Amino acid sequence: MQPRRVSFHTLGCKLNFSESSTLAREFERGGFVRVAPAAEADICVVNSCSVTEHADKKCRNLIRKLHRRNPQAIIAVTGCYAQLRPHEIARIEGVDLVLSNNDKGELYRRVAELTERGRAQVYSCETEELTRFFAAFSSGDRTRAFLKVQDGCDYCCAYCTIHYARGGSRNQPIAEIVEEARQIAAAGQCEIVLTGVNTGDFGRTTGERFIDLLRALDRVEGIDRYRISSIEPNLLTDEIIAFCAASRKFQHHFHIPLQSGSNRILGLMRRRYTAERFAARVEAVRRAMPDAFIGIDVIVGFPGEGEAEFGETYALLERLAPAFLHVFPFSERPGTPAVELPGKVQPSVATRRVAELEALCERLHGAFCAAGTGTEAEVLFESTRRAGMMFGFTGNYRRVKAPYDAARVNTICRVRLGAMDEAHDLEGEIVGPEAE
Repeated sequence: MQPRRVSFHTLGCKLNFSESSTLAREFERGGFVRVAPAAEADICVVNSCSVTEHADKKCRNLIRKLHRRNPQAIIAVTGCYAQLRPHEIARIEGVDLVLSNNDKGELYRRVAELTERGRAQVYSCETEELTRFFAAFSSGDRTRAFLKVQDGCDYCCAYCTIHYARGGSRNQPIAEIVEEARQIAAAGQCEIVLTGVNTGDFGRTTGERFIDLLRALDRVEGIDRYRISSIEPNLLTDEIIAFCAASRKFQHHFHIPLQSGSNRILGLMRRRYTAERFAARVEAVRRAMPDAFIGIDVIVGFPGEGEAEFGETYALLERLAPAFLHVFPFSERPGTPAVELPGKVQPSVATRRVAELEALCERLHGAFCAAGTGTEAEVLFESTRRAGMMFGFTGNYRRVKAPYDAARVNTICRVRLGAMDEAHDLEGEIVGPEAE
């Protein structure tokens, strides 16, 4: 008898990727064979996102596509969309199982219990019941591992459904996270990205601090690099900045959400800082780490955002000159306070503003990458091969290409950075192993 095949289809954030990888390992331990997303499968697992209406639509379309491709397969859906709209998903043809985020860790057992098709089984819960912490990390999927250190959010921003989809902020103890980092090191991966909904809020359920987690992870042998995936500006303390500046392992790479450069709009969004406070945090990073890669999230078209408010956002970003911008048009999510706000922005206006910020991003990212030309840096090369070249990233996240050499994959090399191409990739000349 052939072993049953399972495919995983992960939408959305790094947190979802870490959880999918953990679920996949459980299926493999149970005798299943994990196959590629495009392959025929007996079980299709969809880990959904619901950050925008587009994300919901993408999930629905994916489910229909999977059912057409694998009409006899069991389709199980979990994640944020499954948490918020379980019965909506259950009505889609082909769906057998819908699990809340609270029940995500039960997915393997629930699938194994399914013996025949019938009405979709739904395991749902209210936001207040989202109290479990599903420990997760990615392993073997790529060079970098995603390690989940925190879940949920207590911020309740006006535009966001995450609090409803993932519940309140919670985490597992530092000691357990350190053990998972050791498992990642034992599997041969040398870089970890710390993931969570609100990573800087770590410690809510254990009374520990995020800085103490960073210090503990810094001592784990076998891990050469750490990156902090995203941290709220009001939680990016001077202590954290100083630690990252002094640590050899924690990279000069920060992802900090801004959302708007207008204090009036930030107030309507229910964000916990001002534009001035945000700028001060970026400037603090720059003082400690002048070479730091800084990525910034921005939402345009929020209700009440006129040309003046958008102009404030553009001017602030131009002045701060981050390395990258993640630009999103506002997406109205049912049940959030933003739905009731006046001053709706026309989609065409939001689209224009997105294009303006994307053009700014292209200019700023090009300038940041070009500044690396003529320097040397340590590059962790990945397995991707394209046109005879392999690719990797410096500590501050400049992408580098060099002639493919299988022996260099998943290794850190000293590289001399050369000319930049149209994709902002830098030519790399390997000059030796990682510096001691």
